[in-house]
Amino acid sequence: MILRLAIASLGARALTVAMTILAIALSVALFLGVEKVRTGAKASFADTISGTDLIVGARSGSVQLLLYSVFRIGNATNNVTWDSYLDIASQPQVDWIVPISLGDSHRQFRVMGTTTAFFDRYRYRQDRALQMSDGVVMDDLFDTVIGADVAATLGYAVGDPIVVAHGLASFTEHADQPFRISGILAKTGTPVDRTVVVSLEAIEAIHVDWQGGAQIPGRATPPDTIRAMDLQPSAITAALIGVQSPLQTFALQRAINEYPEEPLLAVLPGVALQELWAIVGIAETALLGVSAMVVVTALIGMMATIFSSLNERRREMAIFRAMGARPATILGLLVLEAMLMAAIGATLGMALLYIGLLILQPVLDGAFGLWLPIEAPTMREVWTMVGVVGAGALVSLVPAIRAYRLSLADGMTVKT
Repeated sequence: MILRLAIASLGARALTVAMTILAIALSVALFLGVEKVRTGAKASFADTISGTDLIVGARSGSVQLLLYSVFRIGNATNNVTWDSYLDIASQPQVDWIVPISLGDSHRQFRVMGTTTAFFDRYRYRQDRALQMSDGVVMDDLFDTVIGADVAATLGYAVGDPIVVAHGLASFTEHADQPFRISGILAKTGTPVDRTVVVSLEAIEAIHVDWQGGAQIPGRATPPDTIRAMDLQPSAITAALIGVQSPLQTFALQRAINEYPEEPLLAVLPGVALQELWAIVGIAETALLGVSAMVVVTALIGMMATIFSSLNERRREMAIFRAMGARPATILGLLVLEAMLMAAIGATLGMALLYIGLLILQPVLDGAFGLWLPIEAPTMREVWTMVGVVGAGALVSLVPAIRAYRLSLADGMTVKT
């Protein structure tokens, strides 16, 4: 009976109720959407590098090593000598190792020297391998493979020339030894998209005529002469390592951290990523707080709507009382109406969220590398909806209590 009365009452005020439900739906969709983006960003962040057991570099901090070796942010405090790299590579626990050399740039994009093993071993988003959208992996000394963002931002295509600048914010370029784009990587949503990849030998080649950070005056070695040189590097910036067995990871990490020849640091990417996420997590908390306040605002708006309708419904309430309805019935009617609005709004908000995911998922993945999976609602999302309904009932208690306290005489009296 009371449910039928509540539905009929809501129908009689269809426009106002619809606007209230829409406000709740949008706020719930925003809150759950922020949660989806938060968990998706965290997963994408953690999936920036996968399948790599250890990252090795000069001794510094684990977050700093992760930032410059994986995210191309910042600089190394020191390099790792080539002899140390070869020694680590020869350890029986090492299944594969990929060297990385950083330091130069191209129009604000980082240049990374490595081997072709990088294209075979680097994994992201669990176990995805790098793919070429155009061209092939470099097979010449002065070939380069560029990330998707580099190509899109600078308008490059396969076969275009690239001149690498010395250092990160330098106006001095290695113009005498330009590179040719041999391939463009497909979009990954990782720092690889913003990287210019060349060979380790190429890094050495462009610095043949350089000393102390500057080009030797009057010195310009011909490319053919450079090709005939021994271009083995003397040092690298970092290395990615895969071990034979996960059980050997910690033993190898300890051996590298205690390496007697020079101070080195080996970190587990997952642990370093968690440390980094903890640092930036305050923004995540702030975003959740803002979206939660939007939900609260919508519920307060619903309470205000119920309050504003009380004056219009005083005769209705008085008639209910005159027909024998108890105060508890009046209170229950208003609370039930609020719960119905909150439930419909929360359900509609969930529907809007998944419609938005269906539309925006490929766009966000292609543009930002942010993958938002479309899955069944989690228990956290279900409890959020239950919480919204409960909060709707709670905020409706204030106007409901006021309504059942209105006297019969006050309700039947026409005020002038």
